[in-house]
Amino acid sequence: MQGLDTMVGEHGTQLSGGQKQRIAIARAILKDPRILLLDEATSALDAESERTVQEALDNVMTNRTTVVVAHRLTTIRNADIIAVVHQGKLVEQGTHDELMNDPEGAYTQLVRMQERSKEAETSPSSQEETPHALDRSLSRSDSQRLSMRKSSSNDSSRHSFTLYGVPTFDLRGIQPIEDDVEEPDEDTTSRRSKVSIRRLAAMNKPEVPYLLLGCVGAGVQGLVFPMFGLLLSTAIRIFFEPPSQLKKDSSFWGLMMVVLGLSTLLALPVQNYFFGVAGGKLIQRIRSLSFKKVVHQEISWFDDPTNSSGAIGARLSSDAATVRSIVGDALGLIAQNMSTCLAGLIIAFTANWLLAIIILAVLPLVGLQGFLQMRFYKGFSADAKVMYEEASQIANDAVSSIRTVASFSAEDKVMKMYEQKCEGPLKQGVRLGIVSGAGFGVGALALYCTQAFCFYIGAILIQNGRASFGEVFKVFFALTMSATGISQASATAPDVNKVKDSAASIFELLDSKPEIDSSKEEGTTLSSVRGEIELLHVSFKYPTRPDIPIFRDLCLSIPSGKTVALVGESGSGKSTVIALIERFYNPNSGQIFLDGVELRKFRLSWLRQQMGLVSQEPVLFNDTIRANIAYGKKGEVTEEEIINATKAANAHTFISGLPNGYNTGVGERGVQLSGGQKQRIAISRAILKDPKILLLDEATSALDAESERIVQDALDRVMVNRTTVVVAHRLTTIMGADVIAVVKNGVLCEKGKHDVLMKIKDGVYASLVALHASAQ
Repeated sequence: MQGLDTMVGEHGTQLSGGQKQRIAIARAILKDPRILLLDEATSALDAESERTVQEALDNVMTNRTTVVVAHRLTTIRNADIIAVVHQGKLVEQGTHDELMNDPEGAYTQLVRMQERSKEAETSPSSQEETPHALDRSLSRSDSQRLSMRKSSSNDSSRHSFTLYGVPTFDLRGIQPIEDDVEEPDEDTTSRRSKVSIRRLAAMNKPEVPYLLLGCVGAGVQGLVFPMFGLLLSTAIRIFFEPPSQLKKDSSFWGLMMVVLGLSTLLALPVQNYFFGVAGGKLIQRIRSLSFKKVVHQEISWFDDPTNSSGAIGARLSSDAATVRSIVGDALGLIAQNMSTCLAGLIIAFTANWLLAIIILAVLPLVGLQGFLQMRFYKGFSADAKVMYEEASQIANDAVSSIRTVASFSAEDKVMKMYEQKCEGPLKQGVRLGIVSGAGFGVGALALYCTQAFCFYIGAILIQNGRASFGEVFKVFFALTMSATGISQASATAPDVNKVKDSAASIFELLDSKPEIDSSKEEGTTLSSVRGEIELLHVSFKYPTRPDIPIFRDLCLSIPSGKTVALVGESGSGKSTVIALIERFYNPNSGQIFLDGVELRKFRLSWLRQQMGLVSQEPVLFNDTIRANIAYGKKGEVTEEEIINATKAANAHTFISGLPNGYNTGVGERGVQLSGGQKQRIAISRAILKDPKILLLDEATSALDAESERIVQDALDRVMVNRTTVVVAHRLTTIMGADVIAVVKNGVLCEKGKHDVLMKIKDGVYASLVALHASAQ
């Protein structure tokens, strides 16, 4: 049990909606603000939690200016001022009693509309208190409509100002920002240190022709150094010739210099072009394979903080580009240096084999410098890479949750966190610079000492008649130019280590074998799906929180074509049931069946195609509204299908009213739209899919009274002859369900229709309804 140190996951995915909302409220209370802005602040809370939090908020609101955004009447009745907004304009303002005095007023009409929508759901056989319970409801979405009661003291200077909107107006919420990213353990670091360069090269196998042509260009370029040494030594020698011979030879060798320059002009473009093509194709292949593996990972893989969106984005962008350097820069340099060394040795041994052997004996001093430098570099880049991924995640969270950052004036705090994550790589960079400078300094010293020794030995051999002036210079320039090539190769040492780190990260991803893999084609399918679901003795704990049991021996039967509503307190595991049915996770024990076949035996892609999911927090992609709706169906989607789906979800009117209509961009995670608009688009996407099983996780949580009524009617039509699982708190959305299942402490404690459950003395369901009634 980690308590306050528990990781919440990216965007709080490890917590229920109510738990996330309470943490966000705690964060606002900690700030102790003079002005309190509550945008559906208790939206995801169950009855008991809402009452507790509401009392805390009432205390916090004392002596503070408070602005509340709400839809539900019971939560705003006692506000000091109620402002009614319609199409961007303030149409009415006053207290509840003042506004209700006008029978034709916008506020009065909204109140009547809400009451009618609740009365329409009331069955004649319901108990006497049911109409009141209907208004108060069991809902996270109704509890969303935050109640702003006056404080008990009449002299309180606190005022609450409520915005009570109609369907065309809504305010957007903001999402919490997460903080820390755990560092990988020693096992991860050791795995990254063991990388097969051969396997990496095999990934570039389709581009072998490009690599060979690039090596030819690099080989020609490699001949330039020793050939230049040969030409230079010969040019020095011709200055001792008679004038007539000098003129003839100088013209010839000068022309050879021009030819050498032209060969360089041809070789370098050939080398860079073909290595560039091969490297670009490798980057494309690595990113494609990596992203394919990422999207087919099991959901629990993403619960790990090291697999956050920031870290994955950094891997996809930087790792592939880093690996490309060994194909282009490093491979080209290796081919070039091999050509340089080979040509240098041939020229040196041809000129004077004795002097060449003596100089070769001291050349390892130059090679030793490169070897030591590579040893110093080892391990530096791995730590820096992980640290930069952590910094990238902080930047990603800050940008994606910029509204939260701005509202808490946390820009400096985020900057400090980012700078702290960058301090590690900065220190590593300083160490790297010192080691690199010292390494190159030692290398230069060894090179100049070798040159001095070469001249000294050459002079002795000339003195003893064992070598001539021209031979000494040929050997000198040939071998020192080769040594220069070796020094250049040693300069690529940091790139090689970075490539190993990046390649290890890539291979670790590509080699991972998720237990729940949607890319696999194995598994059975059914010719027709009835939609009968059964959970037998299911026990479950989230992989990232193995000490906290969610279900203990849960048994639940969901009949074919029926609607089953899941009810319970916030965090009781209602949404987890949907996650298990979608097979986002496997139960730790027990089995889940669809039409008598265990879920594990189905082909995963087929199984999920039979289900339509609308979550309590709708996820929209940074694309147009049309593209987001079409996302729900495989293959081509016609305009008529999209429009029919949006009309059914009461979304067509507001979409058509936008300047760009269905081509309107929704922004990152749909920030350009209100919560209700996003939810309606998500419902349209599910309707378009025409699934056999419908999973509704607070599907109408962000809608106002009128929109909820219309969308609920549309959902009721869609739910006909479909197996439907509804997660909700609001009584109006679940009382008509065929079966209401109450989940508490990880087990199913009550099950039946609304009327039956209400008659159970001291029953959990009846207590929840009564709790909401008393809370109002």
